Formats: sequence, structure tokens, C-alpha cells
Amino acid sequence: MKNIRFPTLFLSHGGGPWPSVPEMRAEFARTEALFRALPSTMPETPKAILMISAHWEAPEFTVSAAQKPNMIYDYSGFPAHTYQLQYPAVGDPALANRVKDLLKVAEIHCAEDATRGFDHGAFVPLMLMYPEADVPVVTLSIKAYYSPLEHIQLGEALAPLRDEGVLIIGSGYTYHNMRGYGRPESMQASVEFETYLTNAVEETQSTRNAMLIDWQHAPFARQNHPREDHLVPLFVVAGAAKDEVGKRLLLDKAFGVVMANYQFG
Repeated sequence: MKNIRFPTLFLSHGGGPWPSVPEMRAEFARTEALFRALPSTMPETPKAILMISAHWEAPEFTVSAAQKPNMIYDYSGFPAHTYQLQYPAVGDPALANRVKDLLKVAEIHCAEDATRGFDHGAFVPLMLMYPEADVPVVTLSIKAYYSPLEHIQLGEALAPLRDEGVLIIGSGYTYHNMRGYGRPESMQASVEFETYLTNAVEETQSTRNAMLIDWQHAPFARQNHPREDHLVPLFVVAGAAKDEVGKRLLLDKAFGVVMANYQFG
């Protein structure tokens, strides 16, 4: 029986609950098309999804063991109906335990949260990818202080899940500077920084890891990420790729900057 290995994905999840806001949805039309098409490119329907969202940050790596995750509307100023959105996917406590076991073997401490639900970094792409919410989802936090090496090592420890029917998704944004959106100078800054990321993603493992660890020396690094929380999920999925080279799936443009999505494996 042939072993099935899932790829890992880094998705630029866009702004707030954009699929439910018509004018924003038009801005992200190409991203929406990609997200909807992604399940058809998978080797099969995953048994579960492990989601690493930029919007869950904790002092230590923390996995959600919630059986029925709730909704976290971690945005403000949007239409009232966007605070009623539901994504009723179930959790998977057994997978949460598997995550902790893998990290224990790698000597990486992982806490557990019995109640953590879906923030918009998690539910926005999943609503488009798996709209029936019929795939269990476990969420895993990023770690405060954003160490690239620690997050790459986290991904490396999680790599066996790819052979166990689990799709690992990092949800962030290749550009995340709230003061920069719509400014004329931001487009070129976002292009040059994203080019650095694509070059890193397409490199072999050792070079890729070195470039991601050294990301702050990329062109316009801090103009793109004053805080790198939205970049950190990329480190995790790159680590989980091990020696498999990545590629850019889509370079989209929204709100005056470019935003990219990547796949490894």
C-alpha cells in the first residue's frame, strides 16, 4: 500500500472576515479562487488539519484539545453579520495528544488548552477550503518572541503527521503592516520582501532555513513586518517540509501590497 504524504501550506489569510464583506471579497478574488481549489490538489481528503494561526500567540507552544471549538471574532469595525459567522468543525483531542507526544520526543514543551476555538486566521481560509466543515481541526499556537529557529524545529518535530493523514497549514500574511496598506511606497517594499521569501522557499533545506532565520536582513523586512507574528507560521510549515523544496502557489495583490501563498511537498 502506497504511503500518502500531505504537503504543508502557508496561506496569506487576508484582512479580517473578508469573504463575508462584498467589497473586500472582490479585492481578494484570486486568493478566494486558490483557497477553494486547494482541496482538489491534495492527495485525498485529510483525516484532520493542524492549523498554526498568527492570531494565537502564547508564552509557550500550546495545542487546543477542544472537542467543539468555539468562534473567536478577533477583529473590530466589521458589519454585524461577521460576528455571527460559524465554522462548526469538530476538534480532535487524539491529534492534540499526538502533537504533544511528538514534541515531547523532540524535547519541546507543549501546553494544552481545553477550550481554545477558531480565530479568523483559522476559520477564514478553512471556510473556503472545506466549507462543509467536515474535516476535524486542531489549532496550535505560535510562541512569543517569535524565534525562527524554535518554530522551524517545531515544524520538524511535527513532520511525521504528514504521513498520518494530517494537513499542516500555517496561516499568516507575507505583508502585515497596518500603517503601510494603501501607501504608494508599500508596493515595492512588499514585492522585494516577498521575492526574498520565494527565493528562500525554493531553496534546499539548509539554505532555506538559514534565509528564514536571517529574515530581518531581507529587503524592507521591518517595513513588511513591524512585528513578525504573521510571518512565523511560515517557519513552522517550512520546518515540517524537512528536505522538500517549496514553491509559490499564488502572488496576489490587495490594498496596495502583494501577498503570497506557498506549498512544500
